[in-house]
Amino acid sequence: MGVLNVTPDSFSDGGLHAGIDSALDRARVMVAEGADIIDVGGESTRPGAAPVSVAEECRRVIPVVEAIAAELSVTLSVDTSTPEVMTAAAAAGAGLINDVRALQRPGALEAAAATGLPVCLMHMQGQPDSMQQAPAYDDVVGEVEAYLLERAAVAEGAGIARQDILLDPGFGFGKTLAHNLALLNALPRLAAHGYPVLAGLSRKSMLGTITGRDVDQRLAGSLALALLAAQGGAAVIRVHDVGETRDVLRVLAATSPPDSPRE
Repeated sequence: MGVLNVTPDSFSDGGLHAGIDSALDRARVMVAEGADIIDVGGESTRPGAAPVSVAEECRRVIPVVEAIAAELSVTLSVDTSTPEVMTAAAAAGAGLINDVRALQRPGALEAAAATGLPVCLMHMQGQPDSMQQAPAYDDVVGEVEAYLLERAAVAEGAGIARQDILLDPGFGFGKTLAHNLALLNALPRLAAHGYPVLAGLSRKSMLGTITGRDVDQRLAGSLALALLAAQGGAAVIRVHDVGETRDVLRVLAATSPPDSPRE
């Protein structure tokens, strides 16, 4: 899954692809590099981010989804928690709803179910504007696991088929480095429930803590985490650097037994 933020303030690529032409150019590159999914986001969820209006999020996202869907044969994911954006994006050609709030905004569950699209449900402690101030858990793996399974059950109860639900432990969303590492090590446990697991680790602050490198110097660390996530059973790897990550997954596939994680 390639990341395409059409925002002015995302932590890594904010402002780079805010126009339709630049977003489409970036989508072309990611598809050429091997992206199976392109994740379009119009509301930054970086630590400290403020929410945007429904109208502004739609203005940013929907024309980009329409333009990419009209030209490229790739699954389009929309990174949104907003019911109106889910509905409009589905009509514009999106094939997946990726919600960091796990369909908890008013109306989101019903809107997502009505689209008939698969959904990715993520765990986040708190909200983006404050989630990294003092994240705390008694048992981070157990609490994240229980939350995701509960949200999956709610989604199924609303009519979303089990096979259309993905789970995301939410690396960096209300978690310390220790929490993130515990969840990374627990990916096989999360994957064992039968839902595909999405791992979004690319360029995140945990890499800055580990390596001391700025966000634009975290490629090597991101590739290491992508490999570990895939080995742990993640079915979808959400990344900024598609071509390099695809190479890592190809090497993993070539060197793994037939029943191991593959490309």
